[in-house]
Amino acid sequence: MAGTAEGARPGAGRRVAAGVALLAALGAIALVIVALLQEPLRLVAAPVLVGVAVAAGWTALVRRGAWRIVACAIALLALVGVVLLVVTASVLRTAGVVVLVLVAASLARVALGRDLLPAPSGLKSVPPAGHGVLLMNPRSGGGKVGRFGLEEEALRRGVTPVVLEPGDDLRALAEAAVAEGADVLGMAGGDGSQALVADVARQHDVPLVVIPAGTRNHFALDLGLDREDVVAALDAFGPALERRIDLAVLGDRVFVNNASLGVYAGVVQSEGYRDAKLATTARMAPDLLGPGAEGSHLRFRGPDGDLGGPTAMVLVSNGDYRLDRLDGFGTRARLDGGVLGVVTLRVEKGRDVTEMLAAQATGRLRSFHGYRQWSAPEFEVDSDKPLVEVGVDGEALRLPPPLRFRVLPGALRVRVPVGSPGAAPAAVAPAGPGEAIAGLLRVLRGQPAVRRQA
Repeated sequence: MAGTAEGARPGAGRRVAAGVALLAALGAIALVIVALLQEPLRLVAAPVLVGVAVAAGWTALVRRGAWRIVACAIALLALVGVVLLVVTASVLRTAGVVVLVLVAASLARVALGRDLLPAPSGLKSVPPAGHGVLLMNPRSGGGKVGRFGLEEEALRRGVTPVVLEPGDDLRALAEAAVAEGADVLGMAGGDGSQALVADVARQHDVPLVVIPAGTRNHFALDLGLDREDVVAALDAFGPALERRIDLAVLGDRVFVNNASLGVYAGVVQSEGYRDAKLATTARMAPDLLGPGAEGSHLRFRGPDGDLGGPTAMVLVSNGDYRLDRLDGFGTRARLDGGVLGVVTLRVEKGRDVTEMLAAQATGRLRSFHGYRQWSAPEFEVDSDKPLVEVGVDGEALRLPPPLRFRVLPGALRVRVPVGSPGAAPAAVAPAGPGEAIAGLLRVLRGQPAVRRQA
């Protein structure tokens, strides 16, 4: 889990990978330039049609009746036009660009290695748990607890399994486990359950073991666990690595990932969302974002102390997210920065929505002019409404304002297996093309991809 120390020079293999990655990227750019010179109209028409499809798709989303039907038809025709442009283009050239981009991305990952990892803080080896207890929600993640045989696997490792039954109080079970002598607590379930058990572990200064048995398991991802290898996470009850990470609090409620307010929270709160996400979003979008939609009722101050304007979404997270798209809410390079991450999306007119969707579709959400991101130890959101809809680690709540958020630096001890990947995607990937190119050039010169501060 450690990053590369300053002065640890990359070997010949990484230097070759950096050179080939840069050449492949240049080759892809050259092919695109050739295509632009030979078929300028085709390459101009494609982005125009994509823009028309995005704009029409948005109109279809936020309108009803005849407007929605017409907009759907226009969006469909525009997409068909894009497909025809691609199919009738030079297949060889298109394939060449795709192959070169894939080669460049793959070799860049090899060349950069783990140099981008934040310098480790407080990481230490710890012995096996003396009395480990694993709490399990058998309904999380579509029944992962049963599918992976976690109860039997826990027993095989000498860990006491506690399977939740309908109506059980998870916090009470976690408190009882500590009272009966548990020196390591584990939770197999979704991130809401992880947060609750983490709060109990924090209060008793007992380390937590996170088992990715939920649906998305964002917390496990940012801890550097392999979400696909659920059983392997149990190895953290044996000889393991331990460190302290931050927790975030809304009022007196601890959360490990994020709390969302605004449009996303409103959709998640609606009846039927869990069973039909797309249909529910389409049904509610006209009321939330269409013409005549209610303006934002959220009030907060930005990083410069200015009052936030009409805001489509506010995301408050336990640590800074690298947010390229709204789906999945990105990942965090570190969980021990001692700050809350705050992201706001401001949408004031129809053109803003088109630009936002285009930025979202291309993974460049941060380039949207209505996007703001900053960090702070505390954050407060007020409202004129008696109750504010907020999604906390995926759980829909309605809470009275003002909503007060704060961070608890280093509040939680966590254990991870010695052989786990040890890094979130945001920690090992460059923040953008500029950082990637700079890192590759440094590796090519025989230097680490990033300078560490002394």
